[in-house]
Amino acid sequence: MDAVTAGLQLLIALAFLSIPLVRSRYGARAQAAVEAELGRQGVRTTVMAENGMRLDAGGHETWAPVGIASALTFSAVVTLAGLGWSGTLAWIVQSLVVLVNCAILYSKLTAVPSVTAAFAKSGDAELARIDVKSMLAAAEKGFPRWVMPYLQNTRHVVVFAGSLTILLLLATH
Repeated sequence: MDAVTAGLQLLIALAFLSIPLVRSRYGARAQAAVEAELGRQGVRTTVMAENGMRLDAGGHETWAPVGIASALTFSAVVTLAGLGWSGTLAWIVQSLVVLVNCAILYSKLTAVPSVTAAFAKSGDAELARIDVKSMLAAAEKGFPRWVMPYLQNTRHVVVFAGSLTILLLLATH
C-alpha cells in the first residue's frame, strides 16, 4: 500500500508541474494572442500587463503548483520511509489537494463570468469593456490544441482519481 500511495502522490505531483511547464513554454504565445484580440476589440494591448495579468509561468502559476508538488513529494518520501505519521500526513495532503483541484476546476468553469465581474469592479473603464469570452478563447488558442482540453482534463482525472484512491487506501488500512 505504501508504494502505491507514494507512486500515486508522485504522479499527481507531476500533473501539477505540467501547469508551469506548459505556461513557461507557450505562455508568451497565448499572451500575444490575447493582445491581438484586445487590439481587435479596440482596447490598448498593454491593459493586461498594466493590471498584473499574465499567461506565462510567473507568479502563482508557478509557486502554487510547485508548492503542491513539493508537498506531495514530501508526503511520498515520508510514506516510503515508513514513518508512523505518514498516513496522517498523506490524508491531510490529499484532502487539501482535492480541495485545491476543486477550486481550480471551479475557476475554469466560471472563468468568463468571474473575470467579467472582476473587470467591471476594477474601476478601469477599458478593462470593463473587454469581451472576456473572446479574450479567453484567444488565450486558449494561443496554447497548442492538446493542452485544452486534453492535458487539462487528464490532469484533473489524475489528481481526482489518484487522490480518491489514496484516501480509500488510507481509510481501509
